[in-house]
Amino acid sequence: MAREPRSQTKMFVLDTNVLIHDPGALLNFEEHDVIIPMTVLEELDQLKNGKQAIAADCRQAIRTIDKLLSNASPKAIETGVPITRGEKSAPLGTLSILMAADRENLHHLPDHLNDNRIINMLADLQARHRGRQIILVSKDINMRLKARGFGVEAEDYHTDQLVDDIKLLPTGYHEFSPSFWEGIEKVDTIQREGITEHIIPRTEELADYNINEFIFDAQGFIGRISEVEEDRLVLQDLQREDLMGQEVWGLSPRDLYQSLALHLLLDPDIHLVNLTGSAGSGKTILALAAAIELTVASKQYKRIIATRSTQGLDEDIGFLPGTEAEKMEPWLGAIVDNLEALHEDDENMHSSVDYILSKVPLHFKSLNYIRGRSFQHSLIIIDESQNLTPHQMKTIITRAGTGSKVVCLGNLSQIDTAYLSPLSSGLTYMTERFKGFKYGGHIHLQGVPRSPLAEYAEENL
Repeated sequence: MAREPRSQTKMFVLDTNVLIHDPGALLNFEEHDVIIPMTVLEELDQLKNGKQAIAADCRQAIRTIDKLLSNASPKAIETGVPITRGEKSAPLGTLSILMAADRENLHHLPDHLNDNRIINMLADLQARHRGRQIILVSKDINMRLKARGFGVEAEDYHTDQLVDDIKLLPTGYHEFSPSFWEGIEKVDTIQREGITEHIIPRTEELADYNINEFIFDAQGFIGRISEVEEDRLVLQDLQREDLMGQEVWGLSPRDLYQSLALHLLLDPDIHLVNLTGSAGSGKTILALAAAIELTVASKQYKRIIATRSTQGLDEDIGFLPGTEAEKMEPWLGAIVDNLEALHEDDENMHSSVDYILSKVPLHFKSLNYIRGRSFQHSLIIIDESQNLTPHQMKTIITRAGTGSKVVCLGNLSQIDTAYLSPLSSGLTYMTERFKGFKYGGHIHLQGVPRSPLAEYAEENL
């Protein structure tokens, strides 16, 4: 691919939070020039030490920058070193380091803040390259507002945003009223090994349907898409009574959506289950009940790994006393709460919960200690996964070894991380990326079964 004339290429200046969000971000700007302000390098240097997830991302970003700059001279680093994306690929854009702003230029913000220093550098860059389009890329909304107010163009990092509207995300099912079969012109039904399958043409209306999604209608039909080919779909016929009659560790589904989630959680051929939904829709209790059933009763897995990432967790966990498990317990309180809910009818609920915690191989793990690990024959529950970046989500899911299953739980309306939105969340990224994965399934749970108060608050507050 030939490089565009230099006057037509853009200059993208990356903020620190972009490199933390995606340490390989500087490789994603095609033929355009990428610029790293010296202030950003200083911030990465300050944050690189420690075991926090953010520190590991900083170190990876620094290594990527160092690899690209390699043995380039100081003059080349300042003017731009060609970016290569593989040994055989031709270089497209360039990477350069932006030095300090010109203090003689009076049109500057006070430089007591790092954000102001970066904006000042951009203002000087604009003065030197008036014929080029210069854009600040930052995950910080306020940083972008300050830059625009100062006359500098700014935008969010969109490379890992796969959808433009959260409503476009798949739900894992398709509802029809009154009947799904009204629009189907031809169907072949076969029986094999006690399973009824319907083979239907894949029309334009069914083009976006994916494997392991469900189809149901008001007349009682429920089917699971078991095969997807270019010209046809294969539906496995499911019985509503069987789905609603499922029971795991004393828990039965309250509605059809929960029954579909349990169906995926209990399927040994599904290695990734993604459950989304509003607070109280049953994500955690379903996952926990299924996990205990699969480890204690059927012994399909040897242990349960529970983890989560919340704002402040990486920094605060080191100051809590005790072992890793004891440090993680306050952050994974939802797991214990749901254990209590599963045993609330027992004569002594607390004794039952203590017994379960002592007998069930349930391990609370910090995100910091998951890096570099490989969990074999484990069921990994990632709670509050809407607070993970796409890079962090990849880090955790790739820890799943032989015979392991990953369950991601999250509510995209409750993101606690400053630089994430529903569109840029790792949960959104993973849901969209895995929608055609043969061994994965996704269900968006409906309703708020927790209580009438929780349901009213979810709808009205």
